[in-house]
Amino acid sequence: MILTEFDYVRPLGLDRALDLLAGPGARVLAGGQSLLPGLRAGTERAGLLVDVRHLDELRGISAADGTLRIGALTTLAELAAHPLVRERAPELAAAARANGDPQVRNLGTAGGNLADRGRPTDLPVAALAAGAEVELAGPGGRTRTGVEEFTAGGVPAGSVLTALLVPAAGPAAAFEKAADRATRYPLCAAAVRITADGPRIAVTGATPRALRLRGVEDRLRGGPYTTEAVLAAFRAEPRELFVPGRGTSAEYLGHLAGVLTARALARAARITA
Repeated sequence: MILTEFDYVRPLGLDRALDLLAGPGARVLAGGQSLLPGLRAGTERAGLLVDVRHLDELRGISAADGTLRIGALTTLAELAAHPLVRERAPELAAAARANGDPQVRNLGTAGGNLADRGRPTDLPVAALAAGAEVELAGPGGRTRTGVEEFTAGGVPAGSVLTALLVPAAGPAAAFEKAADRATRYPLCAAAVRITADGPRIAVTGATPRALRLRGVEDRLRGGPYTTEAVLAAFRAEPRELFVPGRGTSAEYLGHLAGVLTARALARAARITA
């Protein structure tokens, strides 16, 4: 299908972009890996595309005061390869590396992957396990919100996701994914980070959205992180937590989520040994 008719603007700065996004039908164009196919297929609508791809203030990766700041326009390829991310937030690097194919990773952005609500994507679950926050710019200025709240609500109308803020806790973290063979989106993905307070565990694909599984965390607090212990912790979760689909049952997805989490915990635990 061909694209529907819309207007296009390339603003010189973020403030002007926000002014334009206050209008009806305005959408942000960043990597475009989800929006443009959606416009072609008719599943997305836009009266105005506000192109922010050239805004340097939305790019780059830096570290300060124990936090990684990842600009929303940082590509998935840059995120996967950056030494700071690989060292201090390896679950983020692994999630970016698992996303799509090289062409998608070279064009797709961290912000777009976090904000895509049409299907499960890889970065939100890793960011959730890391205890990350997102920074938003909107009519009221800059605000920060936890990834857990953000995945439930998405980007507010008229706002732009400017950065992902990730606690730089070191290498005791991992990401595992079982991909849909046709789309490379996660059939199920799990991310973990082992902290002094116990494991942080998040799952996507098998659940309605990226979710932190606090019940599983509580059952595994203090260890051990054996496959048997992890699967038992997942079996204690309510089955309605896992959403059947694409030819799979809730029971299968719950088991798959447990297997992937056990693999991720085993890798993270080996790093701390």
